[in-house]
Amino acid sequence: MSDTEPADAAHPQPDSDSLSAPSSSQAGDAAYQVLARKYRPTTFSGLIGQEVLVRTLTNAFKTGRLAHAFILTGVRGVGKTTTARIVARALNCIGPDGQGEPTTEPCGECEHCKAIAQDRHVDVLEMDAASRTGVDDIRELIDGVRYRPTSARYKVYIIDEVHMLSKNAFNALLKTLEEPPEHVKFIFATTEIRKVPVTVLSRCQRFDLRRVDIPTLEAHFSGITEKEGAKLAPTALHLIARAADGSVRDGLSLLDQAIGRAEGEITEGQVRDMLGLADRSQSFQLLEAAMAGDTPGALEQFTRMFADGADPSAVIEDLLEVTHWLTRVKVIPSVLDDPAVPEIERVRGKEMAGQLSMPALSRAWQMLLKGLSEVRLAPSARQAAEMVLVRLAYTATLPTPEEALKSLTGGETPAAPAQPPSPSGGQSGGASAMARTGTDGGPPPRAMPDSDPDANPDPRPEPPPLDEPQAAATPDAKPMPESFEAVLELVDVKREGMLRTHLIDYVHLVAFEPGRIEFRPAEGAPQNLAGQLGDFLGAHTDVRWMVSISQDEGQPTVAQQRAQNQADLEAEAARHPMVQEVLDTFPGAEIKTVEPVEDGDEPGS
Repeated sequence: MSDTEPADAAHPQPDSDSLSAPSSSQAGDAAYQVLARKYRPTTFSGLIGQEVLVRTLTNAFKTGRLAHAFILTGVRGVGKTTTARIVARALNCIGPDGQGEPTTEPCGECEHCKAIAQDRHVDVLEMDAASRTGVDDIRELIDGVRYRPTSARYKVYIIDEVHMLSKNAFNALLKTLEEPPEHVKFIFATTEIRKVPVTVLSRCQRFDLRRVDIPTLEAHFSGITEKEGAKLAPTALHLIARAADGSVRDGLSLLDQAIGRAEGEITEGQVRDMLGLADRSQSFQLLEAAMAGDTPGALEQFTRMFADGADPSAVIEDLLEVTHWLTRVKVIPSVLDDPAVPEIERVRGKEMAGQLSMPALSRAWQMLLKGLSEVRLAPSARQAAEMVLVRLAYTATLPTPEEALKSLTGGETPAAPAQPPSPSGGQSGGASAMARTGTDGGPPPRAMPDSDPDANPDPRPEPPPLDEPQAAATPDAKPMPESFEAVLELVDVKREGMLRTHLIDYVHLVAFEPGRIEFRPAEGAPQNLAGQLGDFLGAHTDVRWMVSISQDEGQPTVAQQRAQNQADLEAEAARHPMVQEVLDTFPGAEIKTVEPVEDGDEPGS
C-alpha cells in the first residue's frame, strides 16, 4: 500500500502505511501522531478544496448511479488515496443498526467501516502499482474478481499510482475493467494521468482533484493549530500555505515541523528560516537593484540574504515569483485590489511595475528561469546564483531588439554598451564619439567633420553632435547638454537604456534650455518620468535641472519624428524615376528599406 496520502484521524490502524495511527490500546509507547495522519478526512464533508468531486459523488450516491470504475488524478497530497478509501467505506457502510445503504457519510461504527479503516477488510484490497507493476500481479487480482465479497456489499480494488503498471498489465486489465461483475468496484489514483492508456481512461469515470488554494489552506491550518494548542502568526501560516503548493499533506508536514521548532508563538521569521526563504522585502530590493544595473548592490544584498540562511535556489525562485507578480500587476492592475495580497506586494508591486517595461520583465523571467536550473546543478549554488544576478544586472541596461531597431531606423546606433571600445584611446570621450559617428572602425573621435565621405562607409545620417563647449570641456567637467538630442546622447553614454526608451517614446518636448526642460508625457509614460530625468541630469551635469510637466501639445516624440523621417525617405524614393521604372518593370515589387545617399554619391554607386 502507498502512503502518498495523509492518514485517517477517526479510525486507528496497526501499521505505518495504514489510514491512521494506532489507537491507545495498540500504540504502546508510540502515542504521537503526525498531523497529516491525525487530521485525515473520514467523510466527503471533510475533504477541503474539492467541491466539484464531492458534489458529483454525493449526487451519484443519492441517485444510485455509481460507476464501476473511478480514476482520481491530481498532484501529491490533495486527497486521491483518501478519497478512494472514503468511497470504499461509503459503498460498504451498513450503519450502526446494520440496515444502512451506501451513503456519503459513513458511520464509522459498523464492522465494515472499522475494518476498512484498520486496513483489515478482506473485500477492500489496496495495491501499490509502483511496487507491483507486472502482468502477474494483475492476473492475481483478476482471478479474485470472479468471487463475490466475503461479507461486504462490494469488493473494492484500490490501485495507487496506476500509471506505473506495465503495458502488458494494462492490457490484461482491460476486459475485466470494461465488464466487471456487479459486485466489484475499481478505484485508481495517479499523479501522471497522461501515462495512463486512453483505453483505460475511456472505461473509468475521471475526477481531477484540484490544488487547494492558499486561503483555504490557511483557514484549514489555522483550525488545526487551534486544536493543537499552538500559536502561529498569520504571516507564518501564509508562508506555510504558499510553500505547500496546493498539497494539504505537504502543508500539514510543514505545519508539524513549525510547531515543533519553538515554544510560544511561531513567527514569520522562524518559518522563513525553516523553509530557507528570504524576507519578501529583501527579494523586492534584490530584484530592484539587479534591474537597475546595480551589480555591486545586488551582490551585496544577496550576500546578506545568504548569510541570514536563505537558500540560493530559493532566492532565485523568489525572484521568479516577484517577476511574475510584477507582470501580473502590469497586465491586470486590478489584482492589487485583492485583500488577500500582502501589503508589501501591493505597495512595492505597484511601484516597480510602473518603472519596468514588459520586455524587461519578460527578459528577466527567461534569465531567472534558466538560471534556476544552473543553480540546482552547479557545484556551488551560491556562485551560480551570483553569476545569474550579474548577468541580470548587466543585461537590464541593454536595449531590447525593438529599441535597437528603432535606434537604427532613426539614424542612431545602439546605446554605448553595445559598442566595442574605441581603439583610439581609453578616454571617456572615445566611447561617446564612437556612438556619435556610428562607425565600427572609422576615424578617431578627433576626425574633421569635412573629411572625405568615403571614409565613413555608414550612409545613415549622423545625429547632431554635442555642442563645441561641451566637446572642449576638461576631463573633470561634467557635460552640459545644449539640446534634447544631446540629452539622449548623454543617456546613451551613461547606459540608462530604460530611461532612454522612455524619453524617445513618451516625451513631447514643449521647451528646452540648459537647466530647464518642459514636456508633455505621452499616454503610457511612467508617472515619475520627470523626476527620473531631473535626477539623472542633476547627477551627470554641473547644474540642477528643472524638469516640469506641461499641458501644451509640444513637438512629436523622437520616435514619431524618426518614423516620419523614414516615411518621407520612402515617399521620396518612390517618386524617383529609376525606382518607378523598376517597380513598373517588376510588378509586385515593394520598397523594403530606404537609406539616404551621402553628398557627392550617385544613386546606385
